[in-house]
Amino acid sequence: MEATLRAIVEPRRRQILAMVRTNELSAGEIAARFDVTWPAISQHLSVLRGAGLVSERRSGTRRLYRARPEGLEELRAFLESFWDERLAALKREAERLEEKSDGVDR
Repeated sequence: MEATLRAIVEPRRRQILAMVRTNELSAGEIAARFDVTWPAISQHLSVLRGAGLVSERRSGTRRLYRARPEGLEELRAFLESFWDERLAALKREAERLEEKSDGVDR
C-alpha cells in the first residue's frame, strides 16, 4: 500500500492513471499530453508500473500502458474500512434514536 500511496501522491501520475483507465496508450501518446520532458514521463510510468498500478505491453518498438485497477485494491479496502465503520456507527445511532422515539410515543 505504501508504494501505491507514493505513486499516486504526484498529480501527474494520477492524471496518467486516469488517461489509461479505459484506454491503452503508448508512452509517446501519454507524453504528448504533458508539457514536461519525455524522461520525466518515463520516470512517472516507471513508478506507476513499480507500484503495480499500470501494466506495460510491448508492440514492436512501442510500449503500451493500461491501468491495473487491482493495484488499488489494498488501498481501496483500507479506505472502505473507515467508511464501513462510520456507516455502522450511523446505523447504531439511527436505531438508538428510533428506539428512544418509540419509547416517547407510548
